[in-house]
Amino acid sequence: MSLPNAVKLLNDSIIHYRGEPVGTSAACDPNPVAANYTECFVRDFVPSALVFLMRGETAIVRNFLTTVMQLRGQQQVLEGHSRSRGLMPASFKVVTGDGEERLEADFGDRAIGRVIPVDSAMWWMLLLRAYVVTTGDWGYVRTEEVQTCMREILDLYLRESFGSAPTLLVPDGSFMIDRRMGVHGNPLEIQALFYGMLLSARQLLSCSGSESAVLENLDIRIHSLRRYVRRHYWVDRERLNEIHRFKAEESGVDATNVLNVYPESIPDWMDGWLDMHSGYLVGNQGPGRVDFRFFTQGNLLAILFDMATPEETAAIMNLFELHWDELMGEMPLKIVYPALAGKEWMMHTGSDPKNVAWSYHNGGNWPVLIWSFVGAAVRCGRTDLAERALARLTERVEADQWPEYYDGKRGGLIGRRANYFQVWSATGLIVAREILENPESRTLFDRCTRVDLEALYCPVVL
Repeated sequence: MSLPNAVKLLNDSIIHYRGEPVGTSAACDPNPVAANYTECFVRDFVPSALVFLMRGETAIVRNFLTTVMQLRGQQQVLEGHSRSRGLMPASFKVVTGDGEERLEADFGDRAIGRVIPVDSAMWWMLLLRAYVVTTGDWGYVRTEEVQTCMREILDLYLRESFGSAPTLLVPDGSFMIDRRMGVHGNPLEIQALFYGMLLSARQLLSCSGSESAVLENLDIRIHSLRRYVRRHYWVDRERLNEIHRFKAEESGVDATNVLNVYPESIPDWMDGWLDMHSGYLVGNQGPGRVDFRFFTQGNLLAILFDMATPEETAAIMNLFELHWDELMGEMPLKIVYPALAGKEWMMHTGSDPKNVAWSYHNGGNWPVLIWSFVGAAVRCGRTDLAERALARLTERVEADQWPEYYDGKRGGLIGRRANYFQVWSATGLIVAREILENPESRTLFDRCTRVDLEALYCPVVL
């Protein structure tokens, strides 16, 4: 595999527990800005796991899956309230004491804002499927422990709530954007992950003899979620014109503006943002609310999991091309556009100094997003955009010592509070390079991320 320094950083980050590799630390910075970056974060391990699967080093991925599975449900119990067994930690670390090693998990108890991670179990389910598709180890999936774990996750995530939509309602800070950013409600990234998790669970359970009632329940949620997101989250010139001319305060079954979105809520920056060939999935949607910001990861995952239609996928890629300097800049890719500033920043972030405009999660540029961008671009035949983005990132990220993120409107400054030697900045580049240059890795990546709806109803041919 190419990029020897990136590979070395990955190898140096491997965490061992009782002699076995179980994960990778978030960073190998000798002077880390964040002390907990020596831990293994579930979401951070995903590009590492993809590298290991591409290299045929599958044991660490299975060990990781088992470790996280066995840590689930061990969070602190609230007085008078027991937490679900389906909840998985944000991170874990190996602690040594009295000559013994033990694992210590963080379920948000030590995190900024004490927010419980919603995305961990979703990434775990996606990695479980990727591992099985790569190795053919269906015996692992059929074990009682894994079957019980999958059912507990689904019991938690499919639990009845007061929401009338098939989307998943979550608080601020519960996924990659892990600080207050006005993303509470039904953020796109969570809906894309939720959809991918449900598809993965459907295939894993159907191929391990699960009862039909469970599978039928998954079918209903999968189709209704995809239909809802495509209808309510998608915006292009045609849809924007519809919203611009919406009649508000409609009621009854024949209402067009069913979520009562006011045309006045369209932000000024949207004027001229879309041409006739571009579009995207908005960042959030709810009653009387549309968050028109462009969230990169959610749109890319929607492409990878086929949540977006082929036409929508092409339009999203056209948007990247149309606004290359704003969304890519000097160091691909911007996590969200545009940034919140002024009173909006104060109101939505609580005046968070780390999330000032064009920094960190508020419009910062994140090298790790390159793997999902290249995967999505290759998926829809836009290798030209993939090559262009990868070339731009490769020019600097290694020379800059693998920063966590970059600041500025064009991502030209190393993040003010970024860790160096951030592992997913290196593994994201490795995965992207492999997808683009290695046909076998591209095929493996495609099988790991794409779950054909038609294939859900028959055994997987490996």
